[in-house]
Amino acid sequence: MHITFRSFRLIPSALGSVLLGAALLVGPASTPAVGQTALTAPKPQAPRFKPLPAPSLNFYGSPGLIDMPSAEMLPDGQFATTYSWFGGQSRYNLTFQATPWLSASFRYNGIKTNGAQIAGFDTYYDRGFDVRARLWREGRYRPAVTIGLQDFAGTGIYASEYIVATKRFATPPLGGRGQGGQLKVTAGLGWGRLGSHGSIGSISGNRPAFVPGDTGGELSYDQWFRGDVAPFAGIEWQANDRWGFKAEYSSDAYALETGAPNVFERKSSFNFGAEYRLSPRTRLGAYYLYGSEFGITAQIQLNPKDPPQPMAVPAPVPVAPRSAWATEERHWSRDWAQSRKARTTLRDALAEALKQEGLILEAITLPAGGSSAELRYRNTRYRSQTQAVGRAARAMARLLPPSVETLKIVPMRGGLALSQVVLRRSDLEALEFDADATEALWAVTAVQEAPALAQDALVSEELYPAFATSFSPYTAPSYFDPELPFRLDIGVDLKASYAPAPGWRIAGAIRQRFWGNVADGRPSNSVLPRVRTDQREYAQFGTTLENLYVARQWRMGQDLYARSTAGLFESMFGGVSGELLWKPVSSRLALGIEANYVVQRDYDQRFSFRDYKTFTGHASAYYQLDNGYHVQIDAGRYLAGDYGATFSLDREFANGWRVGGFFTLTDVSSEDFGEGSFDKGFRISIPLDWLLGKPGRNRFNTVVRPTQRDGGQRVEVPGRLYEQVREGHRNRLNSQRARIWE
Repeated sequence: MHITFRSFRLIPSALGSVLLGAALLVGPASTPAVGQTALTAPKPQAPRFKPLPAPSLNFYGSPGLIDMPSAEMLPDGQFATTYSWFGGQSRYNLTFQATPWLSASFRYNGIKTNGAQIAGFDTYYDRGFDVRARLWREGRYRPAVTIGLQDFAGTGIYASEYIVATKRFATPPLGGRGQGGQLKVTAGLGWGRLGSHGSIGSISGNRPAFVPGDTGGELSYDQWFRGDVAPFAGIEWQANDRWGFKAEYSSDAYALETGAPNVFERKSSFNFGAEYRLSPRTRLGAYYLYGSEFGITAQIQLNPKDPPQPMAVPAPVPVAPRSAWATEERHWSRDWAQSRKARTTLRDALAEALKQEGLILEAITLPAGGSSAELRYRNTRYRSQTQAVGRAARAMARLLPPSVETLKIVPMRGGLALSQVVLRRSDLEALEFDADATEALWAVTAVQEAPALAQDALVSEELYPAFATSFSPYTAPSYFDPELPFRLDIGVDLKASYAPAPGWRIAGAIRQRFWGNVADGRPSNSVLPRVRTDQREYAQFGTTLENLYVARQWRMGQDLYARSTAGLFESMFGGVSGELLWKPVSSRLALGIEANYVVQRDYDQRFSFRDYKTFTGHASAYYQLDNGYHVQIDAGRYLAGDYGATFSLDREFANGWRVGGFFTLTDVSSEDFGEGSFDKGFRISIPLDWLLGKPGRNRFNTVVRPTQRDGGQRVEVPGRLYEQVREGHRNRLNSQRARIWE
């Protein structure tokens, strides 16, 4: 997991720490959660009542009561992290509301066994995934109904399925004063764990019991909605925007925990609790469970649509219509276009103006006709390329002679011309204050393939060669070791890069570890080539060469991009790599192919290598769906020599949040793969400008895998093409089109 903040690269220290830090950062912000109905009343100066909060979460991190689920859904795009504890059991949960009707959760839990071991462990740690889908919304008389699968792709220790209904009712203000609340009534039927107490029948015979020590990871679809079925129910009273009270009847017998491990004693099926909303994003709860135990929860909910603070971006310089200052015929002369001195002066003036906007001029072409201009720039400040295009267009309209009518703007990245945005200067002048300015300007703006750089272009003389260094802290975690679920190394990185010409890059990083315990982790038991599971062996050394490589990327032809890289790619592998990407500017589809010949680096991470060598490569297809969804399929040969494909689905929000999941299926059997059965996980990418309220291009990236094994693993090659290229193409620019005026 990596955080990049200017020259700093940090790795979070524990699951959910980012969101916890975000909650502490934003504190008791006043922005309400999205999407909940509330009883309100007007007040002369301000709203009298605040909206009720988003649905609260149960001990499994899903909308629900205490241990039981409800049929509610979180606001679209909501991201939640929770911690719950009772009776020697701890659960860390991450939940994402992927669509208005579908959510998914990942859970990491520990069960203390009081001396009676589970699968040979005094504390049994386990991972699992949940998914929920709403069948229909709540109506005036009809409850909302949701169907769910719990722990459907783990070991199955919490495996269950359910159908649940919830109906909400408005309630009067607490004590007759203040804000009114809501009463939520929930009832459902559960199978598996949720059908283990108070069964009223059975479907399709008996259901296999949980087997301690099972590697898990496979979909047990043949068990879904099978076996004993039992009812559960409960009520929640959201008294106001702060306090909530819950009571439920649980259908979970906790047969495993109350058996030989004797984790706790189950004396009752009724649970009770109270929750306090500390801030719009943070909620705390305390409970009395099963007639014998006390429990607690802490819940943090964030939504990409609800930033902690508004973005503080300097206002753009207003467009100055030529009619206001080019009032004489001589002002419109095109003689300037014949003078190299005049064109050089314009280049230097534009370079300085762009620098104030966080943009770097790479080249400008001013044809002899004097009616058009093409500007090529590098964006170092704005996450949105559309916003950068707008700032560049304003600078051109402010500084270029009046005769220039056609503005051609080419965003550049790593020496690649991403696209050419063509607009008329007169449209920019006429539409700035139009009521429908965004749609009107975008309707007459073209986004097309960027041509080759003209021979008479005036190239910036200050860009190459370029040398840069940075000195930054790092942390490197290791997760889910049964002996110690979280381990950490900390130290510093010294990085350097050299760009001798457009598209070329020589870069490297030296790492010094100061402290850590990753080297004390469990040794690999993999029967496959150990391409990833020897992490502890690589953590034995204090001073290492993290990477050292030379790379070049260029355009081979229309819609075709290329990259070649050679050197030490990452801490475990070096070699040579080549990539081709076909991506038309206006297409949602992109196709790529990558080939790598790699050698495994020695544990000391200097210039020596181990005996393992392999060829690995993939053919990739990328497709951008509506509403920010992206599909990616990579098929080919992985580092351990296995063949298969990786399937990914991500959702990207307009403000830069990106959340997605992936899984890889190869010809390695589940037995040979080991714990988890196949590679899978999810990833989160949060733009730091969303957290800080200041424009920037750095991001917080994290990938969570339930288990790190050797099957289905790819080499980490710096600078893969697709993410670089697509940010300047039509669909990405169009999705952020309103920012052309920001």
